[in-house]
Order: sequence, then C-alpha cells, then structure tokens
Amino acid sequence: MAITNGYCTLAQIKAAVGIEDGLADALLEMAVDAASRLIDAECDRVFYTTDNATRVFLAVEPYVVATDDLTAVTTVELDDTGDGAFSVTLLTSDYQLEPLNGLSGGGAYPYTRVRMIGAYTIPIWGGQATVRITGDYGFAPTPAQVTQACVIQASRIYKRLDSPLGVAGFGDMGAMRVGKTDPDVAMLIRPYKKHASA
Repeated sequence: MAITNGYCTLAQIKAAVGIEDGLADALLEMAVDAASRLIDAECDRVFYTTDNATRVFLAVEPYVVATDDLTAVTTVELDDTGDGAFSVTLLTSDYQLEPLNGLSGGGAYPYTRVRMIGAYTIPIWGGQATVRITGDYGFAPTPAQVTQACVIQASRIYKRLDSPLGVAGFGDMGAMRVGKTDPDVAMLIRPYKKHASA
C-alpha cells in the first residue's frame, strides 16, 4: 500500500513512533491515509491539489459566489440564460478572487470566493448552478501545522492497535481510556477549519 494524498511521509511517521525497519510499513501508511482523511473531514477541505478541474457553483447573491478552495483560476463562466450552457466567459478584469492576495488570518490561504467587479452580475436561477470555474483546486502547500497534526494522529491510530478495547493502560484511578480527539491535533488544525455559513 502507498500513501495517497497524505499529509506526512512514511519517514516522518516512522521517526515519530521509533520504527526503523519496514515490517510495519503497510500499517503505518494506512494510518497516515486514515489520519489525513480525518483531517479533511474535520476541516471540511483538503490539503492537496487537483489541477485543471472544472466545477460548478450555486450563487445566492448577484455579486459574490463561494467556491471550493482555489489555488489558480483558468476560466470563470456564467450561465446567463439558465439553460446550463455557461455561454459567458469572463475576463480577469470582470472579477476578483478573495481573500485578496491569498491572505487571511495572518497566513496564506487559497481563494474561496469570486466577486464580480466589472459589468457582469451572477445570474440567480432558483437553485441552479450558474457559475463554472476551471482551475486548480485544493490547498497547497500543506501547512506545517497540518503535517504535525497528521503525524500525531497517525501515530495515535497506529498505537491504537496496542489498545484494541480502548484502554491505554491502568493508573491509580483504574483503566485509562483512549480519548476521542487529541487536543493537540484539534489545536493545530483549528485555523484551517471552514466555518459553516447559514
């Protein structure tokens, strides 16, 4: 098994758990994959890129549309008649990508909104996607905090095999159970969580 879109390397997780040989490589790679997908689910975004993809978006107002994470835009098209044809191709002077300069909260972030600044507005056709964007989607490079969170979570998943019933050991107060969420992982990924909008 190989790691697919993992947020840490096999070498990093092996160093973290103190393994030098290759006997547990398959289990460690599975732990990295699982930890990476858990981080995706917690943050509601991915920290790898899909290049040259085309996706459609539903606008709820005529000047701004929320998008998936974008690292680069090739084309922005509008369906101005509601027929699904996306016959209007915008010039780069017709829109701006936000957050401006790819910066938000003191760090580099992908673009998550397109704002109309030219002559066009976004058509609203009662629940129909009217914006089509071709570009590179995702979040790159992977932030160091996400890599560290992946190392911690993957280590935890791998070590969990030593406590199949959820018992990490015994102390003065009896059985010590494995907690649901590692507080360090939660803290590391907190700045990258998307906030649901109502």
